[in-house]
Amino acid sequence: MATTEKMCHLTAAELLDAVVDEGSFFSWDTEPEQPVVSAEYARDLARARERSGVDESVITGAGLIRGRQVALVVSEFSFLAGSIGHAAAQRIVAAVERATAEGLPLLAGPASGGTRMQEGTLAFLSMVKITGAVRAHRKAGLPYLVYLRHPTTGGVMASWGSLGHINVAEPGALLGFLGPRVYEALHSVPFPQNVQVTENLFNKGLIDGVVNTASLADLVDRALRILMPHRYPVPSLAAPSTLSVSPAEVDAWTSIGITRQPRRPDLRQLLKYGATDALPLSGTGQGEKDPGLLLALARFGTQSCIVLGHSRPLRKDAPGMGPGSLREARRGMKLAEELRLPLLTVIDTAGAALSQEAEEGGLAGEIARSLYDLIGLESPSVSVLLGQGTGGGALALLPADRTIAAQHSWLSPLPPEGASAIVHRTTAFAPDMAEVQGVNVASLYASGLVDHIVDERDDAALEPREFCTRMAHAIEYELASVAGVPISKLVAARGRKYSNLGVF
Repeated sequence: MATTEKMCHLTAAELLDAVVDEGSFFSWDTEPEQPVVSAEYARDLARARERSGVDESVITGAGLIRGRQVALVVSEFSFLAGSIGHAAAQRIVAAVERATAEGLPLLAGPASGGTRMQEGTLAFLSMVKITGAVRAHRKAGLPYLVYLRHPTTGGVMASWGSLGHINVAEPGALLGFLGPRVYEALHSVPFPQNVQVTENLFNKGLIDGVVNTASLADLVDRALRILMPHRYPVPSLAAPSTLSVSPAEVDAWTSIGITRQPRRPDLRQLLKYGATDALPLSGTGQGEKDPGLLLALARFGTQSCIVLGHSRPLRKDAPGMGPGSLREARRGMKLAEELRLPLLTVIDTAGAALSQEAEEGGLAGEIARSLYDLIGLESPSVSVLLGQGTGGGALALLPADRTIAAQHSWLSPLPPEGASAIVHRTTAFAPDMAEVQGVNVASLYASGLVDHIVDERDDAALEPREFCTRMAHAIEYELASVAGVPISKLVAARGRKYSNLGVF
């Protein structure tokens, strides 16, 4: 949608009516304390109050969203273009701090032209204290969700408007740092169309989704069911039948052939058939969106988690996993730590991208940083070997407290053909190299890497729904097994596990 197209301004009251359970909103606002103002600015404030029907550019309070108490900070654009001055900033900070003190998740709905020009630099600097309050809220392990509305620009977009654990926006909204009117005044040409719009930001990996107002309550409800699972009692889990499964009784090369079948179930099908619910996120939030990785919030039965894993290419000529995928993965790792949720990593890759772009994008460094973050991750973790596991792209998602393997999955520093080419100068010895290198589940289980095997009966491609259901039960069980263990013990045991691999 072009930025010049006329967009309606969703009022604060309309947003609250759409998202909050009827009759449940309770205002936290007190009379705003304005700084010393000029007579002209005082008249501007008076006119804004009269036109908007509110006393400042933000409304704060708490209400029920599908029965769950949620704190809210919502902009009113009709009050001086939703601009943030001293009084509005104080109101936002007070609301965020109260939400933190009361242990409430927070939904922000900014719609603002930025900081208030009439108050100058001090209004501009108020973005720092708002950011500090949001940071404390997030550090307390409480979800901060942002719904960007038309328009959100300037200092608001560059502070509390971009800091959500989940950032979504209404369709067609103008979103950006630089207001297009300012750009045109400074440069005498219009800002390029279709850049500062919701859909473009989503395509670039800057926000997680495009959500209309009518769907917002459902999104918030689903997200908080995953992010705050402690509200719901968790029954004790029976041990799944897969705990007694043994490695497949076939050679490594046979297993490799099975995992390369196009119809083999992948992470998308695992979430579709196995997860109780899944909410995909999008990109790094920093302008990268690599199709090689899928990041989501999910529940497997009773267990919530952050999921990140390889997204199997839908075309044969699709590039391998690039450095942007691992930067997105590291976003997921940080979410798990901050929200105090287990992390689930899913490995299914024929290898990372081999290209100039991947090298110049820092692929090797991103693999290293991913390993560094996972081995010391301050959150419970489970990894799943779902299919192919080739090279540094597989290694980058592997370290975890518990590792589950599909019966025919495998893990190798290179495709067996590549290993054969290095050792024998021909790919003809690939089956022999696969056996000698110990890439299959039997070898990985014997070495102590794999803790839990999920049977395929005899090939997951022949029973995708049933296989994904069994894998999901195994995931739920392993997530539950590490969820209650103190983090310090998990990190120490994780380090010992990888130090002792292959030591008998």
